[in-house]
Amino acid sequence: MVTSRKKKGNFITGFRKTLHRHPYIVYKIAAVFLFVIYVLTFEYLMIFENQLKNANLITAVYWATTTIATVGYGDVVFTSLPGRLFTIIVQIVGIILISSFLITYVITPWIDRVIKFRLPRRVSVGIKDHIIICGYNQLVETLIDEFNEEDMLFVIVDEDEELIRELVYKNIPCIFGSPSDKQTLTNAGIEKAKLLIANKSDERNANIVLTAREFPHINIIAIVEDQSNTRYLKYAGADTVVSPKSMFGQFIGKKAMDRLVSRVTGATEIFDGVHIVEFPVYLKSPLIGKSLKEISNQHLTSAKIVGTWNSGTLSFDPKEEDLVRENTVLLAVGTREELSKLKRLTH
Repeated sequence: MVTSRKKKGNFITGFRKTLHRHPYIVYKIAAVFLFVIYVLTFEYLMIFENQLKNANLITAVYWATTTIATVGYGDVVFTSLPGRLFTIIVQIVGIILISSFLITYVITPWIDRVIKFRLPRRVSVGIKDHIIICGYNQLVETLIDEFNEEDMLFVIVDEDEELIRELVYKNIPCIFGSPSDKQTLTNAGIEKAKLLIANKSDERNANIVLTAREFPHINIIAIVEDQSNTRYLKYAGADTVVSPKSMFGQFIGKKAMDRLVSRVTGATEIFDGVHIVEFPVYLKSPLIGKSLKEISNQHLTSAKIVGTWNSGTLSFDPKEEDLVRENTVLLAVGTREELSKLKRLTH
């Protein structure tokens, strides 16, 4: 008995998982069930109206299909009020079912195929002296504002279809393809580009750098997650390797001394005029207790906060609702003027 119940439970669980993974099965089951109900109800109402010649399976299927499709040739009709009400219900439900089927299983997949086919795969012919960014995250999202302010041309390269669709929707220059593929980099205009940023995982970055190094003129910056991999990325051909995590660690060591220094220190220049630096937040800072969203909305600083360190927890994906605390360290990107303003606010 216990084994039988267990098998039954496993069957139900498996069936539910199947329905969850394949929702179109639910649609088909519901459609077949309704069709059977329509056929049986048709035969019953025909007998009720004494139209016995139409009370058969073939005529019932014929009437149901033409009515669901809202064709309705008019050769088989109900004369009673219940019959006509039933016809109205079948027509309305038929319109809903057909519309749902067309939108879900015909129109939407077709649009997806068209969008996928039209994903940008090559930059314009005339672009030059631009920056190729391999990979997209919040750090890149922040730097885009700096690029736009400085009128710097750039293009993002990624193989994530959903990401590229989102970037296209936002009118952010991008192309679809693997950043470690030579043809993709060629499509990104690497022969005329002045800088390439490898911003994927350390392993992927090594492959990207090796591929990009086939173009000797290009300057390559690699973003490294594990500082121990720095030398491998340099061996691969990276001109500069940036480690945001190591920058956090270095700045913590300067925390006690930094209060005595009025200028921005520990800044790393990523691009011309654009720096990345950490700031510890001190006890009487006006930023304490404010969320990152409040800091942004109140325009307290034009620098972009791209990372935080709270109570020993490092995050490169800070949320808008995150609060600045006494022991918070902020990782910010901006010009020296913007970073100097933020530095004053942290004291």
